[in-house]
Amino acid sequence: MREGFGGLLGNTTLWAAIMSWAVAQLIKVGVGLIRTRRIDLSLFVASGGMPSSHTSFVVALTTAIAISEGLDSPLFAVSAVLSLVVMYDAAGVRREAGRHAALMNEIIENLEDTGIVLDKKLKELLGHSPLEVLAGALLGIAVGVLCLGYAV
Repeated sequence: MREGFGGLLGNTTLWAAIMSWAVAQLIKVGVGLIRTRRIDLSLFVASGGMPSSHTSFVVALTTAIAISEGLDSPLFAVSAVLSLVVMYDAAGVRREAGRHAALMNEIIENLEDTGIVLDKKLKELLGHSPLEVLAGALLGIAVGVLCLGYAV
């Protein structure tokens, strides 16, 4: 085990997760370019959209741990449970919160018709569809395998 900053830089498992997140965010920019025919770099740090970068992040971590530590390790078990919680949250809780925000924005628009003006709309794209979560998981597995498959 390497100590200090050098150990952090050499942590292939951590870098697999970070790389998977970055690739997912770049894909979101690409999807945005295809949809709108313009580059929107704000999508690189946005939540929601295709694929789920949160899912990609934790699944790459879990995959890297599975490769380096084995499927029977307690560390893999903790990471797998974390991944499942994140995926459930992305497709369930955060998606529902986005639906609530859309409804609230609609109510706010109706209030503005009565003369009441509110200065900010709620963010509606918070969660993910099951397909976006699946795409994030597949991306995470691929990046984890690519990063750790060569390092082990």
